[in-house]
Amino acid sequence: MNLKTRLTLIALLFFNIVMIAQNGITVKGTVVSSTDNVPIPGVNVIVVNTTKGTTTDFDGAYQIEVDKGDVIQFSYVGFVSQSITVGDDTTINVSLAEDFAALEEVVVVGYGARRKTDVTGSVSSVKTEELTAFPVLDAEQALQGRAAGVNVQSNNGGEPGAPISISIRGNTSINASSAPLIVVDGFVGASMPQAGDIESLQVLKDASATAIYGSRGSNGVVLVTTKKGRTGKLIVEFNSTYAVQNTANSLDLLNASDFADYQNQIRANQGNSTPYPLGTANTDWQDQIYRSGNTTNNQLSFSGGSEKVNYYASGTYFQQDGILVNSGYERVTFLSNLDAQVTDKLKLGLNLNGSLSKKNGVATQSTGENGVGAGGDDVVALAMRFAPDKGIYNDDGTFSVNDRIGDPVDNPWAVATQRDDDTETEKFRANFYANYEIIEGLTFKTTFGLSMDNDFRGLYLPRTLQITAGGINGRAIMTEDKTKNILSENYLTYNREIGKGALTLLAGYSYQKTTNKGFYSEGTGTISDSFSYYGLWTATNLLNGESGDIYTNETEIQSQFGRVNFDWDDKYLFTATVRRDGASNFAENEKYAIFPSAAFGWKLSNEDFLSDNETISNLKLRASYGVTGNPSIGAYESLASLASIYASNNGITVAAVTPNQPANPDLKWESSYQTNIGVDLGLLNNKISLSLDYYNIDTKDLIMIDRGLPWYLGFYNDEILKNVGEINNKGFEISLNTRNITNDNFTWTTDFVFSRNKNTVEKLINGDDYFQNGAPSYFSVGNNAILREGEEVGLFYGFDYAGVYQGGALPAGTATISGGVAGDPLFVDLDDSGDISNDDRKIIGNPNPDFTWGLTNGFRYKNFDANIFFQGSQGGEIFNMTEVQLNNGDANTTYGYYNNAWTPSNTNTNQPRVGNNSFREISSRFVEDGSYIRLKNIAVGYNFPSESIEKLGIERLRLSVSAQNLLTFTNYSGLDPEVNYYGSAGNNNTASNTVRGFDFGNYPTVKSVSFSLNVKF
Repeated sequence: MNLKTRLTLIALLFFNIVMIAQNGITVKGTVVSSTDNVPIPGVNVIVVNTTKGTTTDFDGAYQIEVDKGDVIQFSYVGFVSQSITVGDDTTINVSLAEDFAALEEVVVVGYGARRKTDVTGSVSSVKTEELTAFPVLDAEQALQGRAAGVNVQSNNGGEPGAPISISIRGNTSINASSAPLIVVDGFVGASMPQAGDIESLQVLKDASATAIYGSRGSNGVVLVTTKKGRTGKLIVEFNSTYAVQNTANSLDLLNASDFADYQNQIRANQGNSTPYPLGTANTDWQDQIYRSGNTTNNQLSFSGGSEKVNYYASGTYFQQDGILVNSGYERVTFLSNLDAQVTDKLKLGLNLNGSLSKKNGVATQSTGENGVGAGGDDVVALAMRFAPDKGIYNDDGTFSVNDRIGDPVDNPWAVATQRDDDTETEKFRANFYANYEIIEGLTFKTTFGLSMDNDFRGLYLPRTLQITAGGINGRAIMTEDKTKNILSENYLTYNREIGKGALTLLAGYSYQKTTNKGFYSEGTGTISDSFSYYGLWTATNLLNGESGDIYTNETEIQSQFGRVNFDWDDKYLFTATVRRDGASNFAENEKYAIFPSAAFGWKLSNEDFLSDNETISNLKLRASYGVTGNPSIGAYESLASLASIYASNNGITVAAVTPNQPANPDLKWESSYQTNIGVDLGLLNNKISLSLDYYNIDTKDLIMIDRGLPWYLGFYNDEILKNVGEINNKGFEISLNTRNITNDNFTWTTDFVFSRNKNTVEKLINGDDYFQNGAPSYFSVGNNAILREGEEVGLFYGFDYAGVYQGGALPAGTATISGGVAGDPLFVDLDDSGDISNDDRKIIGNPNPDFTWGLTNGFRYKNFDANIFFQGSQGGEIFNMTEVQLNNGDANTTYGYYNNAWTPSNTNTNQPRVGNNSFREISSRFVEDGSYIRLKNIAVGYNFPSESIEKLGIERLRLSVSAQNLLTFTNYSGLDPEVNYYGSAGNNNTASNTVRGFDFGNYPTVKSVSFSLNVKF
């Protein structure tokens, strides 16, 4: 090859290289909404027929390497996809038009998805950004005030790891659970995932929406879909939040010198001339037990995929040091989603989720019982009761005890720091699915899932707690509970267009089996405190067990279900659902039940007379009626059973059995008959969206405890479950969303929800009142919560306070407790007997709020954004048992009572004298208005411009700061108006349904300031 030829080949090669280099270009731009020019984050930007892809950042910006002539496709849920061929321009800005049909596809319903405009039932959607607006342990906490008709409350204030109670449209049961069914990625009965892992969340509220879940749907359904991978490049995201927390409130209690004066006044009023022996300390016990707490939440996720396989995986570490000393919680969580399009007809998927957690508990919410909930070990209540003139330690180094006034109890610092209370929880869930298209329009889906939940609790009360455990040489308790859940579901879905109509048919079968087993063991007299609760094996006195201390239970539910959706001309909508459930925990004659529903919808905005209306962009009427059930009772409760007891044989204690309860072959499901009427309205191109719903729920065949079984029949248990009773819930809900201002640089949106629920007890066993106890057992009067026909659920029951007795003749219709003198409390004498007895008790308060609401305002200015969220409750009353304790004279008290108590020189007051003869009475004196308005969250964030971070290889960088529970406006004198104390009944189904509004020894609600970082690569 000569030189000329070589030079020619080199020139051609160089030319080709240059041409190739010139053909490969970088295209960038911004994607906005054509309606308001607002940037759209998360838009899929894909080079057609290649594996190249990316997504837009928070500012709607993107950048991608392409070749000239390539076709770039821009797609996002809710917008019409757009394809652009690459030419000479390196900047391609795109404006996507809203596609309302596509937008509604994201609304998930049971066993499928529907356009929101086609939904005939009552469904509330909660935005992902609302769930992650401020740091929470689980997504349940973020639901409060976000969805109309949904009430969310911690079971124990700000306690780290405290469970969350959710009710939808009121409590529809008494003895059975009123908690909604949670379905995560199709797994029925799952636990709520991390908020950061949730793609969408819907709350199904009426029977039309929930009847597809039959017996599981009477309390509403929360449907959760976790995040999935998308076709395109690998996306790595890191979210980190650190929060500083403090108690939101504290009581103004007496110092040591004023406490001594207070005790001397009490002694004088009670005829005791011996002065109170003032101690040498001046201890603020609230300062001792409270501290600054903090939470840390770090989440790392990665996702991506190709045309065939998409993946998403995340890991989260959450850690909290509680505001009560020695309280804390930590948890590690992982989630993984894998979806594979195996063939054009077959799609497979696998969802894995698991967590490990450990909780360090501090005793709060004492029930007053001996043992685990002993009245002497409630740290918050002790800090209010304990004498301030005592120090933490005695001169000999032992912990001080309350031995001069009231009951002898250990001091709150000792109880908080010496008591070991550890709970370890392991959760795992796996759910596999296969979806196969049999023929066009007909698909078959099968799922198989397994979940396991293992809980261990160890509790140890050491000898250093002289009152609680000193005399018994330590108390050790160990419990373990294991639950395994297997779920298999199989269903066919058929879609077909019929003229102007669209028909969807669904038919399926479901089988679920739950196995639960565990034990409870307790002993005293351990060899040493050094072994903590693991020293149980050394206990010299193993406490006598009871039936159920070692247990194994198994329940099964098998179901057939079907649904018909028919939409005609995009105007007239019809939905019919039926489910037949059979549950093993019901009686032989009543294991199966059928739960039907029907709903109609009319899109008036699509009628000719409104289709061109420039003001009304959406108007739909909805109406539904259906029946759902509640199977939430324990296994074997309809069967005859035996109880273990101890008997004497020739002077020797021996184990024996006795009949526990008779069989009830007719025990069946509670059934809720639900009616819902709704209106959906959109104005000005849906800049204003309004949903109104009215509902009526009649729950019949309530599963209630009948205590009327005669003792002479010889049964150990006189509380037998029967289907007797009815409850009605009716209410009104409003959801309003507005886009107030939308332009290039500034947007302002508002979301408002309003809920009003009125419940009424319609029928009880023999028409008799049904009582519960909302106070600790050492309070003088029990049965202070009542169910009565014609009244609301859980009303306060006690004496009607009539002011302070001024001496002389008693005011007409009033009396004092026996021995009353001037300065003692007066009560209404209902039976005109001249004294106060149990016959003078009446309904004295109502804990059920008139309405609840939530208001969120979101703002965006260029790269800055802000969010302000208020949440409130109006009209519910609180029974302040803390004030009962602090006004009793055998504990510390508040300056409010100390300075205003009746004296011969201070008679113009409503507060009785100190040391009066009321003895912890349950009366209307301690019933307060629990209404409140709370600034739940305020947040400010900044999103760094893409051009300033792209050189670092970062697609998105966001910093934000927020504050939670910063302000609370209320007239309630206690620590917090969001109370949830269950009394001596403990936190069981009956207590959570019927004992409400009592406040005593709750873990305080926290206020916090949070700092957050979001980085996306």
